[in-house]
Formats: sequence, structure tokens, C-alpha cells
Amino acid sequence: MATSQDTPAAPASQVLETLRGKQVLVTGTTGFLGKVVLEKLMRAVPDIGGIHLLIRGNKRHPDARTRFMNEIVTSSVFERMREEDLEGFEAFVEEKVHCVTGEVTEPAFGLTEKAFGALAGQLDAVVNSAASVNFREELDKALAINTLCLDNIAELARQNDRLAVVQVSTCYVNGMNSGQVSESIIKPAGESIPRNAEGFYETSDLIRLLQDKIADVRARYSGKVLEKKLVELGIREANRYGWSDTYTFTKWLGEQLLMEALSGRALTILRPSIIESALEEPAPGWIEGVKVADAIILAYAREKVTIFPGKRSGIIDVIPVDLVANSIILSVSEALREAPAHRIYQCCSGSSNPVSLGEFIDHLLAEAKANYASYDQLFYRQPSKPFVAVNRKLFDALVSGVRIPLSVTDRVLKMLGHSRELKMLRNLDTTRSLATIFGFYTAPDYIFRNDGLMALSARMGELDQMLFPVDARQVDWSTYLRKIHLAGLNRYALKERKLHSLRGRRAQKKAA
Repeated sequence: MATSQDTPAAPASQVLETLRGKQVLVTGTTGFLGKVVLEKLMRAVPDIGGIHLLIRGNKRHPDARTRFMNEIVTSSVFERMREEDLEGFEAFVEEKVHCVTGEVTEPAFGLTEKAFGALAGQLDAVVNSAASVNFREELDKALAINTLCLDNIAELARQNDRLAVVQVSTCYVNGMNSGQVSESIIKPAGESIPRNAEGFYETSDLIRLLQDKIADVRARYSGKVLEKKLVELGIREANRYGWSDTYTFTKWLGEQLLMEALSGRALTILRPSIIESALEEPAPGWIEGVKVADAIILAYAREKVTIFPGKRSGIIDVIPVDLVANSIILSVSEALREAPAHRIYQCCSGSSNPVSLGEFIDHLLAEAKANYASYDQLFYRQPSKPFVAVNRKLFDALVSGVRIPLSVTDRVLKMLGHSRELKMLRNLDTTRSLATIFGFYTAPDYIFRNDGLMALSARMGELDQMLFPVDARQVDWSTYLRKIHLAGLNRYALKERKLHSLRGRRAQKKAA
């Protein structure tokens, strides 16, 4: 008869052991990724000491706790937890979720010096996922939330030597560089910026220069014209230094700021690629809002776009949101267990399980043709035209009306199923707008690598690989895109949009 001594001990979870009793601050939980990180911590790490949420009050809910209870707890992201153990879920929220009313861009989050110090003192780790992901944001706003506010995150660490910081960035800080992109500090592809001996780029002078240019624009314009000029300034400066848009430029600046401010301290920069709906958790296809690729999918489903600038052979790097959330949690665990260091990880699929833009389009078109009726919020009827990716020069010529060889025009229009009268230009504004915002991402000339993240996962052991999977090789792209992602868009993102629209119309009727 076997004794307890003969039975091998079950492998322990390094993550669960490390996070037991720990206090973690998470920013950005009103957003898509932040909600998934919060849900996974609550569900998978029940022995965590506490989760602190920095939430800005708004007109309806000026207090963070009230906003949390009305706008976050009610989210469909928690359906699984409520169904599995409603009492346990409510008890966790009551006992372990602590809401802090504050603004990430305000000095000390808008808290008193005493309150900020008290918050810093009780934390073990901070996950900063707050960001403006508007690719064409006004430069002053993008700088504030993607770059300058990180000094508040650094100040927490200055007041607490043991604090581990995990900064959520983006693989696209790579900018206009091409080729293999490793988990390292990115060199600007445009005008040179001085580099420090420690490896990061010294951006303080550049940030002051950008602030001077913002001040100059503010002095000369106002109202909607001012907004437009600040957007144009952001794009122009981003392009000057080697980025396609203001978002990725200011996220890169944020990485440099943190690396300088947290020299010698624990800092992990986690860069996801294009984050899309969940592969498995909290539910297959769970998503909130319309993301990068979804804006184009939606426009095609509504028959507004049938042609787009893109490179069919290029690797479009998409990663399910649950793999990103798991990567963040692994990063927190490692930063708390190991000696303070600067680490960079990329959560992506391009190097280990690539899907080309052409394959991506073909999977979605096949599902639209075969099962459009299953996605009633997405497709109002079966799409009658294909979706064609063409090179940028040809796209620009087609949408601008520039004369190009008739043989080329005929061939493209025949593929689209249009007559020579250029009926496709009926929805030209939509096509141009989407191409302006997303065109860079559909003609990729780079491949993101995640060797470091995979090594981290391997070091954590088999149990943590099962509890917190990060490996994109588990994604079957046909199944994910055709059955999981489209269903998730239809069920979560578009259902919510329709609901909000209905509420808006009802509100208008009441007001009338």
C-alpha cells in the first residue's frame, strides 16, 4: 500500500506562490486589456493579497468605487466568474478589490502627497495598461497619457524600493524598421536621437522640443482647427523620427522615460502585437469594442470597403487578449521573484505561428460566404464582392482617380466584380479613412520575435504553462478567425454597440 511519502508532490505554481498575499496596482481597467488582466487575476489567483485599481471619476460616477461597480463589475468579462461562484465573486470584489479615485496623467495621480505615499508603500507591483490607442490622437494628449504620466509610475517606485513595474507597451514601437524585431530597445528609424550608455535613448530634450511645438500651435489656433493642427503635428513628428503614427511614437518615448527613471530597479516592458478577441479565457471570442483589424472587417461586412492597401504575403501579427494577460501576469511574478532588472518581452505570433494577410483575408471571406447568417450583428446580408489587397501605389492611384494603364484597372476591377464606371468609389471616404489609419499595419515588412517570453514561460514550469499559456502556436488560425473571432465580434462587440445605439435613441426621445 502506497504511503503519502511514496506519492510524488504535485508540481507547484511559481506564479500562485509568488502572488500569494501580494498587493498589485492595475491601471487601465476601464479598457479592453485591463479588464481581462483583472478578471484573470481575480479568477486564477484567489490568494492574491489585494488588487488596487486607479480609476478616473466621470460625470455619472465621480467616485472610483461607484464607477467600478457600475461600469466594470457589470461587464460581460465577469460572466464566467458570476456563473461559477457568484458569492465568491462578490466576496472577492468586496474584500480584495480596492478602488483609488485618480487620474494617471495628473501629478501623484491627483492624490494628496500623503495618500500617494501611502499607496506606494503598500504595493508590491504595478501593471500600467492605461494608454491612448488612438493612432491619430492630438500630440499633447498622446504625450500626456503614453509618455509623461509614466513619471507618476516611476515616482511610486522611488517611494518604494521593492516595487516591481510592468509597463504594457506595443510591438509597434518598432516603427518603420524592417526585418526581425527582437525583444530589445528599439532604434529610431528616422532622425537620430542620442543614446545613453545604459542603452536607452535620451528623450528629455526631444520631449521639451515637442512641448514647445505644441505651445506654438496652441498660441496660433483654437477650437476644432487647433485639434486638427495638433493631430497633424503628431503625425508629422512621428514620421520625422521613424514612426507611422502618434500612438507608437509616444509609446516608444514612454519606454525610454521609464528605463531612465527606473535605472537599477525592477522594470518589465511587455509589448503585445495587435490584440484581438480571447482564444479561451474568460470565454472564446470575448472582446470589447472594435479593434484594429475589426474596423476593416466591419467596413467590409457593411459593404463599404472592398479594396485595401496591403501586402498579401506580409505577416499580420495578431495575438488573442488572454495570451497577453497571461504574459503580463508571468512578468509580474518573475519581477517579484528575481533580482531587479530591466526586461523586455514581446507577446506576438509572427515568428512562431505566422499568418499572412492573404490567409487572414481568405479565412474571413470563406466564413462570410458560408455562414454570414450566423453573424446577424455583423453581416446584414451575404457579401457580394470579394475583399482585395493591392499594393499601396495601385491603391492610391485607384482611389485618387489618377490615370493608370487600362489593363491594370480592368484586372483589379474585374477581381472586385465592379464595372468600368468605378462604382467602388461609392464608399471612397470610408476606404481612404481606414487606409490612412491602418494602412501601415496591413503591409508589414517586419517579424516580431518572442524568444524571451517563451523562455520565461518555460522557466515557470509545466503547471504555469497550463494555467497561464502564452504560446501563440496553440492558435489554429482557421478555427480562431472563422469560428471564435467572428462569433465574438458578433456576440460581444457589436451587440454592445447596438445596445448603446438603442439607449441613445431612447434618451433622445425622452429629451424631446
